[in-house]
Parts: sequence; structure tokens; C-alpha cells
Amino acid sequence: MGMKLLLDQGAPRSMAVILRRSGFDTVHTGEIGMAEAADVEILHRAATEQRVVVTLDADFHAHLALTQASHPSVIRVRIEGLRAPEFAALLQGVIMQCTHDLEAGAVVSVQEHQIRIRRLPLS
Repeated sequence: MGMKLLLDQGAPRSMAVILRRSGFDTVHTGEIGMAEAADVEILHRAATEQRVVVTLDADFHAHLALTQASHPSVIRVRIEGLRAPEFAALLQGVIMQCTHDLEAGAVVSVQEHQIRIRRLPLS
């Protein structure tokens, strides 16, 4: 599992620990002094470190569309109220299903019964 993840502030911080135990190289914005960072800074950090951003925030997709960026990939989870273990399990399933797209550069939108994948750059 070579996927490297950067969890945005909306994700439970304990989720990073769960994902690391599962073999994912994962950091949470709160662990690296980026709790108050702007979305642009988080995207830049993720691109620099070749990480996939995991967020609850729609702004990341909008920024990637505006800048026509081809990376980093972003997974936006659109399900409210997930606790860390459930969120981590859901994310692992999404990554297994979307690895090829995420490695190539994509935005993935996760809803209760649907996963939507769009390749970067967005048009």
C-alpha cells in the first residue's frame, strides 16, 4: 500500500493513527501545524509530498478546477457524522477501488451509495 494521505482538519485526527496501523503513510493537518492552513497551502503540501488529500470540504475540488492542476488527487467524503473507525474503513475501500485513478490524478467524491471519479485536470 504505497498511497500517502494528508487528512484535512475535518477528518478525525485519530483516523490518521488507524490508517497508519493499516499501513498507509498518513498525516493529519493538525499533526503538522496546518490546522489553520488555507486550502491552497494544503494542496501545495500534498502535491509536494505526493499525498492524496482527504477532506469533507468542496473547496478543494473548486480550486483544482480553477487552476487546472493535474495533482494532487483529492478524496471528498460527503457523508456526515462518521466516526474515525468507520471513516477509515470507508476510505480504505475507496482507495482500493480508485487506486489507479488516484495515482494518475483525480478527484473522488464519496456519497452514501455512490463514488464519482473525475480525472485531473478538471475542465
